[in-house]
Amino acid sequence: MTIKGLCISSVFSENLNNLLPFYRDVLGLPVGTEGPGFVVLGDPAGPSIGLGTHSEVRGKAAEPARHIVGVETDDIQGDYNRLKGLGVEFLEEPTPGGAVTFATLKDPEGNYVQLVEFNRAM
Repeated sequence: MTIKGLCISSVFSENLNNLLPFYRDVLGLPVGTEGPGFVVLGDPAGPSIGLGTHSEVRGKAAEPARHIVGVETDDIQGDYNRLKGLGVEFLEEPTPGGAVTFATLKDPEGNYVQLVEFNRAM
């Protein structure tokens, strides 16, 4: 047996409903599967984001830069403008870095999320 790679990155909250509307409705990530206290956004057979409740999580993220979830886009400037217009707080506007462009924002509990656009032409 071998480790194959990334399958899911999870963000926990004391209340799933603090995060789910943001990731599903604002960011637009599709619900792949859900159960009591846990939702997988995206294709459960590929890299996805898990949102769940956890008994040891309280309030806003104490160290939000420790774990950053990245979501891929093919129009980072357009998504930045749309989300900014919806009142999403950004820490960093789209910043090109050669093969990849990032923009960093906060979810409702202060966790950092990055919009990521790959320059596939390089």
